[in-house]
Amino acid sequence: MKHITSFLFLLAVAGALQASPPRKPSSVIPIGKVMTHDPVLAKQGDTYYLFATGQGISVMSSKDMKNWKFEKPVFDKAPQWAGEAIKGYNGHTWAPDIIFHNGLYHLFYSCSAFGKNTSAIGHATNPTLDPSSPDFKWTDHGKVIQSVPHRDMWNAIDPNIIIDEEGTPWMTFGSFWDGIKLVKLTPDMNGVAQPEEWYSLSRRQRTFNLDEENAGDGAVEAPFIMKHGDYYYLFVSFDYCCKGLKSNYKVMVGRSKAVTGPYLDKDGKAMDKGGGSLVIQGNKDYAGVGHNAAYHLDGKDYFISHAYSVAEEGAPKLIIREMTWTPDGWPIVNF
Repeated sequence: MKHITSFLFLLAVAGALQASPPRKPSSVIPIGKVMTHDPVLAKQGDTYYLFATGQGISVMSSKDMKNWKFEKPVFDKAPQWAGEAIKGYNGHTWAPDIIFHNGLYHLFYSCSAFGKNTSAIGHATNPTLDPSSPDFKWTDHGKVIQSVPHRDMWNAIDPNIIIDEEGTPWMTFGSFWDGIKLVKLTPDMNGVAQPEEWYSLSRRQRTFNLDEENAGDGAVEAPFIMKHGDYYYLFVSFDYCCKGLKSNYKVMVGRSKAVTGPYLDKDGKAMDKGGGSLVIQGNKDYAGVGHNAAYHLDGKDYFISHAYSVAEEGAPKLIIREMTWTPDGWPIVNF
C-alpha cells in the first residue's frame, strides 16, 4: 500500500468502491466477496473483528470468519496530529495492528505519503470492540514513532506488536528502505522505551547509489511476529503488492528463540542478511498473496492476508486459511 507504482491501482479500487450502492450496516458479505488490504484480526467473546487499510481504518465483524459485515470506521476524520506531522496524508490509513493487553484493545496504524518515508505510526485504545457496548470509545494517543526523509533510512509503517515472555511490548515495522526494524516500547505503548533498544530483523539488498528519498528495490515489508512453541516466528512480505494481477507479493518466514533475533530461515540464513523461507505465494486463482497476520484462535492457528483475485480482474480479497506446522516446527499454509 506504500509505493508510487501502486497509486493508480488503489485509485481504481477506491473508485469502484465509491461507485457501489451504499452498504447497509446489516448487510452480510461472504468471505469470497470481501475486498480488503492488510487485514488483522481480534476476537472478543463470540465475535471476530477485522481491521484493515481504509479511510479512517476499515472495520468488519463476523461470528464465523466466513460471513462479514461492515462496522463504523475507527476514525470519523483523520487524527489532527497526523495531518500536521505528515505532509500529503489524507486520512487513508494503512496497515493497522490490533492486540489486547492489560485490559485494553490497542490499535496501531500507519499514516504516510505515497512512495515516501514521510511516515508515522499512531496508537489508539478501546476497552471493547463491541460497538453496542456503552464502554465503546476509541481514544487516540497520537504518534509513537515517525520517520523523516534524509534523517531515517527506515519507514514508519506496517506496525506489529509482540509482547515477550517477560511482558515487555515490542513493535516491529518497516517497508523497503533498510528493511524491518524492532523497537522496545514503554509499558503503555505510547512511545519508545528509554534507553532506546533497536534491532534490524529483516532486510534485502538495496541498490547502493539510490537517493535516500527513494524507497529502493529491497522489497520487504509487513512484518508480523508470532510465538509458537520455543520460537518467535517473523513473517514478512517480499516483492510487490498493489498492482492487481501484476502483484508478486509472497510471504517469507524465519524464527528465533529471542524476540530480538537473529531470525534464521530453514537453511540457517539470517533474515537481516536477505534470508527467508517461503510460506505462500500466488497461484492460478490469486496473485500477490501477502501482508499477513497469524493467530492462535479456538484451538487452531490461522493465517490471514490479502491477495488479488484472477477471476475478478485483480480485486484485493480477504484470505483466511488454517495454518499447520511441520514436525520440525515450520508453518504450512495450504492455498
